[in-house]
Amino acid sequence: MAVSSTEGQALPRIALLLGDYTGIGPEQCARVLSDGRLNDAARLMVVGDVRVLEQGMRDAGASLSWRAVSSVSEIDWSCPDVPVVDLKNIDPTSLPRGVVSAESGRLTGDTLAYAIAMSQRGEVDAITFAPLNKAALHAGGWHFPDEHKMFAHLLDHRGYFSEMNVLDDQWMSRVTSHVSLRQAIEQINAQSITDAIQLADRTMRRAGIAKPRLAVAALNPHAGEGGLFGTEEIEIIAPAVAAAAQSGIDCRGPFPADTVYLKAFAGEYDGVVAMYHDQGQIATKLRGFNRGVTVTAGLGAVFTTPAHGTAFDIVGKGIASTGALENAVRLAARLAGAEKAKMAA
Repeated sequence: MAVSSTEGQALPRIALLLGDYTGIGPEQCARVLSDGRLNDAARLMVVGDVRVLEQGMRDAGASLSWRAVSSVSEIDWSCPDVPVVDLKNIDPTSLPRGVVSAESGRLTGDTLAYAIAMSQRGEVDAITFAPLNKAALHAGGWHFPDEHKMFAHLLDHRGYFSEMNVLDDQWMSRVTSHVSLRQAIEQINAQSITDAIQLADRTMRRAGIAKPRLAVAALNPHAGEGGLFGTEEIEIIAPAVAAAAQSGIDCRGPFPADTVYLKAFAGEYDGVVAMYHDQGQIATKLRGFNRGVTVTAGLGAVFTTPAHGTAFDIVGKGIASTGALENAVRLAARLAGAEKAKMAA
């Protein structure tokens, strides 16, 4: 979609990262850049290696005009060519495809770190990255359970943060994330529940939802069945929800986890706070695996990415869906635009 020069200059600047080279990310990025379908949402710049982008173009069967720049200050946004901050750090011929690669994970982490530094210098307003592989990152020397904790470390963040998933304007967050189920249960307490509810409310407001309606999931089957299957709902979750509601947040629960998403997807709520990772992920991925977006909420920079993974089984076949990546860019622009408006007010 074409936009005027004046409108274009007002759009958020988003660093688009190609993801782990061994996966479908380069193909997805090449496809969405080739026809300018996201030009109405953001000013996109690729941060990565031109050779990886070119591989993505071959995979996608797409062509695009790009120009290499060494810094954001060199970008002429009125030029139709896609600007690429070419890091020259990834030689595609030296890496395998469709498998976990420690070296690719290391380089993916290096590229993310570079983009985060750009954000800290105020050169970009948000970062959207194509799918990466957590095992590859870890094997490559980025020793964090997930990329979100890596981001927090690089930003020297102190305080609560979490990932959220967005699908069809439904926001799914969780009290605990990438830990074992046993650890998750141990980490569920009044403070962690309160933190999750407050972060969900704050992030959704930033995205333009004036009064988010939140449902909170129970931990146990049937929400504990009045204490028959566990007392966490009675002793921990319900009091935390009540306190959050008393503070002015529109939240209710706890609701049985096997029905709460039916209520949300029917429009009764704008989002659900789950107790642990798979409570929310199973529901959202069943509803729209190729459309969901993951947001790292609570940090000083905006991060979005497709909620799906690197899809090693279809690498190089030219059939990777771009729906989630497109949604990730548009959501990043929405969040970054809200932040810019807030700072200008």
